[in-house]
Amino acid sequence: MLSENTKEIVKATAPVLQAKGVEITTRMYERLFNEYPETKELFANTKDGQAERLANAVIAYAQNIDNLELLGPSVVAIAKKHVAVNVQAEHYPIVGNVLLAAMQDVLGDSASEDIIDAWKEAYFFLADIFIEKEQSLYKL
Repeated sequence: MLSENTKEIVKATAPVLQAKGVEITTRMYERLFNEYPETKELFANTKDGQAERLANAVIAYAQNIDNLELLGPSVVAIAKKHVAVNVQAEHYPIVGNVLLAAMQDVLGDSASEDIIDAWKEAYFFLADIFIEKEQSLYKL
């Protein structure tokens, strides 16, 4: 379960993410492919609006962190896409760490330790949801 402090911080960052989300996710993919070139095949469609789609998903998560049930249909759709390209549980820590680093790159000093810590907790909470859903889909 997410802490109330994390929920508050994540919700409070939603406006910043609306302004800088695509820049953050674009930077994330740059870092991901430079640091983990083996992940390129998992995200082959990044040139086709993937950074914007990911930014929108992150914004929706921030805005609805108190009511995650609303994101259920999106989680299922994203999980199906992940399964189609063979995303595995071990990819989530890689992407999470690179996403947090990209937030720091783009937001600079405004990405305080409290903000990064809250997003780390929130990311890995959501990652666990995706991993569980994707494992059930892989079994089908």
